[in-house]
Amino acid sequence: MSYLGVESSLTGRRWVGPSVETERLAETLVQRTGQVPAVAAVLARLGVRPEEVDSYLAPRLRDLLPDPRSLRDMERAAARVVAAVKARQRIAVFADYDVDGGASAALLLDWLGQMGRDATLYIPDRIDEGYGPNVPAMRALAARHDLIICVDCGTLSFEPVAAAQESADVVILDHHLGAETLPECHAVVNPNRQDEDGALSHLCAAGVVFLLLVEAGRQLREAGERGPDLIAMLDLVALATVADVAPLIGVNRALVQQGLAVMKRRDRVGLRALADVARLDSAPSAYHLGFVLGPRVNAGGRIGEADLGARLLACSDPHGAQAMAEKLDLLNTERREIEALVRAAALAQAEERGLDAPLVWAAGEGWHPGVVGIVAARLKEQTNRPAVVIGLDGGVGKGSGRSVSGVDLGACIQRLATEGLLIKGGGHKMAAGLTVAEDALEAAMARLAALLEKQGAGLGGAADLRLDAVMMPGAATPELLEQINRAGPFGQGAPGPRFAFPDQRISFAKQVGSGHLKLSFGDGLGSRLDAIAFGAFDGPLGKALMEHGQARFHLAGRLDLNEWQGRVSVQLRLDDAARAS
Repeated sequence: MSYLGVESSLTGRRWVGPSVETERLAETLVQRTGQVPAVAAVLARLGVRPEEVDSYLAPRLRDLLPDPRSLRDMERAAARVVAAVKARQRIAVFADYDVDGGASAALLLDWLGQMGRDATLYIPDRIDEGYGPNVPAMRALAARHDLIICVDCGTLSFEPVAAAQESADVVILDHHLGAETLPECHAVVNPNRQDEDGALSHLCAAGVVFLLLVEAGRQLREAGERGPDLIAMLDLVALATVADVAPLIGVNRALVQQGLAVMKRRDRVGLRALADVARLDSAPSAYHLGFVLGPRVNAGGRIGEADLGARLLACSDPHGAQAMAEKLDLLNTERREIEALVRAAALAQAEERGLDAPLVWAAGEGWHPGVVGIVAARLKEQTNRPAVVIGLDGGVGKGSGRSVSGVDLGACIQRLATEGLLIKGGGHKMAAGLTVAEDALEAAMARLAALLEKQGAGLGGAADLRLDAVMMPGAATPELLEQINRAGPFGQGAPGPRFAFPDQRISFAKQVGSGHLKLSFGDGLGSRLDAIAFGAFDGPLGKALMEHGQARFHLAGRLDLNEWQGRVSVQLRLDDAARAS
């Protein structure tokens, strides 16, 4: 049954409210724990029982942190890192070029630096070298180092790892889906190895690195020595966890919540500089990690210097950090411009092919490999289907894909690679990368679509809009929002709460920026709330609300704090609207 009777909103979505069981749980939470109805509704949707409320609202890392040794090879990997430090051996860190890779590398560089050891950072160029270790780079590093630590990559890099292992030890700290066999090296720590039980499969690479540092600290204590303060490093773990779209459940939620508290102190020079150039002058939230800081860290790996983001995160010089942050900010602006061009071309091609198939895909000559993943994410959001976007160059395509809930794209991509339809490919459930010969492109995408269809991709239309509760404008106060946010952080695996404001009259509407809509609305009883609808004019939402006349609307979205010139208020980040009957 639709919520508020909305079967097809202005954006074509059906509104879905909480189930009967969830509503009953919410009522129980109100009665037994004293939570206000809006907070109880969010906790009930997350499945929190009355006896779990206190611990859920104040998660403690010590209670949720798993024993690092529950991961295979962890004790061996940490022992090798500790031994390299004590023997003053030469160490190299080989990392992926995204936020997770950069933050993972910065974690290691920070820890090693505090232990008195400098390490060589190596991040491959996205265009010239592609993702992950390659034979020339690994051989060159092995010739000059005793230990190579691969972070956020390496699990499928059999030949490059073997080449390096001939003259140096290799330790892999990764989270991407493993094959039936593993590279022959000193240690492979990966919660997504096929011989793991999957209990920690939600960790990103930085989470794996953090567990390694926990284990290294334990081994140092057992030897009567002390290691660096790991709590101070949680800002990097939080950034990577959110930016890599890891589910905010279990230990991830505690890592992010406590990491945000660390980040609020602004102790890390690189993150402080990045926040300043992004004009982030409020306490950071998971939203800021995913949509403000993360894209800027990523910009270097996408279209500029591959190691720029990692070097900024590891930087301790304020002047150097400021220069790098400003450069990343400029690169991010350039990335958005390139993305807009590729997005328009990819959407046109995908529409011509059909947006109702199990897989939405597009490929184009000269499309920048650094933005295809972002464009794939946009296509996925627009169609509610797995999407793959590929840039072609010289007969070879390099692409990236994004999936929808319940559809394991990484496993399908990896299967295509084993079947010989791809040059290489891999990833995890929600995101994957691939390299494909242009003459095999059509066959590969047809096979991928067939595999995805077996998992149920493409069965639905526009995604339902899920709502937690009804609220009136006067109830949306900063105090209420503070209580709601204690149930966070929100993100992948724990969607942020979304509320419906029924039967509202729009009193003001204005187009702002590039296709956004600013508006105010009220219930006619004196209460009013401001709202912003980003990208509203990319679809029917903006025009319909601008031409509101005397019509009344049901409005739905998420609540945000708005700080302006010292004043704090609540505004609605509008997601959808429907005409009230």
